[in-house]
Amino acid sequence: MSRCVKVRRKTLETEVEIELSIDGQGEFKADMTQEFFKHMLETFAKQGMFDLEVKAREFSMPDEHHLVEDVGLTLGDAFRKALGEKRSVARYGFFILPMDDALALVSVDLGGRPFCLLEASFEREKVGDFSTELVYDFFKSFCDSSCSNVQVILLRGRNDHHKIEAIFKAFGRAMRIACKKDAGGIPSTKGVL
Repeated sequence: MSRCVKVRRKTLETEVEIELSIDGQGEFKADMTQEFFKHMLETFAKQGMFDLEVKAREFSMPDEHHLVEDVGLTLGDAFRKALGEKRSVARYGFFILPMDDALALVSVDLGGRPFCLLEASFEREKVGDFSTELVYDFFKSFCDSSCSNVQVILLRGRNDHHKIEAIFKAFGRAMRIACKKDAGGIPSTKGVL
């Protein structure tokens, strides 16, 4: 079964198109204006070994909130559709990732019940062109649309760039483990996810 999808979301505020191959090589392409966020998506794809193409634009630009949120929603929807009924996937994944001074733990459950936890603090309001408060908004949107449970705990860190990058890299690694093909059936006593 091919685990590749193309998903499009268009609102009065944004238009987002995502192509995703879960069983990829970590290839990433993007056409979007938010440079730091684009870099985070690239690290996610590279660490997850997902082929990911993102085209995203805003129609009204009071700030980057709508774009980040809608990319999270569309990416989550892409994973949900690519995984289908989640037959023969590991379901759970976690990773602890160091990046220079930062250490991030991310755990994932693809079990169908959306929940998002982010325990992290940032010293700066922005890193480059990216508002640090949007880290939570991205993950919350992803969890809601993918029907997954993602819990992020930043264990330590000094540099906000390193903190956020460690989180996105650990997220890619945790998703890689959770999406891994498993010889079993649906990993739930209920028989469905």
